[in-house]
Amino acid sequence: MRLIIKDNYDNASLWVAKYIAKKINDFAPTPDKPFVLGLPTGSTPLGVYKELIKMYKNGEVSFSNVVTFNMDEYVGLSPEHPQSYHYFMWDNFFNHIDIKKENTHILNGLAENIEEECENYEKAIKEIGGIHLFLGGIGEDGHIAFNEPFSSLSSRTRQKTLTTDTIKVNSRFFDNDISQVPTTALTVGVATIMDAKEVIIMATGAKKAHAVYMGIEQPMSHKWTISALQAHRHGIIVCDEPATAELETETVKYFKDIEK
Repeated sequence: MRLIIKDNYDNASLWVAKYIAKKINDFAPTPDKPFVLGLPTGSTPLGVYKELIKMYKNGEVSFSNVVTFNMDEYVGLSPEHPQSYHYFMWDNFFNHIDIKKENTHILNGLAENIEEECENYEKAIKEIGGIHLFLGGIGEDGHIAFNEPFSSLSSRTRQKTLTTDTIKVNSRFFDNDISQVPTTALTVGVATIMDAKEVIIMATGAKKAHAVYMGIEQPMSHKWTISALQAHRHGIIVCDEPATAELETETVKYFKDIEK
C-alpha cells in the first residue's frame, strides 16, 4: 500500500488527477483497447474532476477512448433526478470532457429486476477485461461506495440498505430532509473494487482520520471496508494532513520518506 499525504484537499485532488491523466496517456488507449476507469460520486472527487476537466481543455488528456464504470446509484431515483448519480456525473464531469456516452456505465436505480441489473454490471466489467484504475472515497465509518460496515470483503455488485448515519450525512444533498433520502442503493462490491488493477482511495478532512487509522494501522476487517486495501497489490490512499491525525508519527514519517 502507498499512502500519499498532501497538505490540503486541493493538492491531494491535483495529485490524483495528474496520476489518472498519466495512466491514461501512458496506456495510449484506442477504440479497440480502451482505458477502463472506475469512478465515485460525492463531494470528495469534485476537486479531481475539476482538475481533469482543466487538463482536458488544455489538451493534456483525452477521454475519447476511456470507458467508465461508476460505483453506485440510489434505488428509486431516475437519471434525471438532481440527486441521482447519473445526474451528478454528467453535471460535474462527463458533460465537460470528450467521453462518449456509450462508454459510460452507471447502475440503473429504476431497474425492474435489481438482481439482473447487478449481474449484468459485473458481466460488463468482466467482458471489457476489468477495470484498470478504480477511484473512490470513504465515509467516516470507513465504507467504500455503499459497502457499509460489515459488508463482505468478497461482495459483488448488489443492492444494499443504507445505515442511518449514511442517510443523515447524505441528507445535506436533499435539503437536509432525511425523509427524501433513498434508503437503499445499488453498489459495486468490495471484491469488485479490489479486482481493479489499481485502486486509489481519497480521504480528506479530520472527520476521516479515524477511518484512515483503522484502514492503515489496524488489521483487515469487514467492519472497516477501507482496510481491504491492505491486501491489494497496487492500492493507494491519498490524504490531506488533517486525515492523518490519528496515525502514529512513525507511520506518517515512513510514508512521507518513501514518497520523497
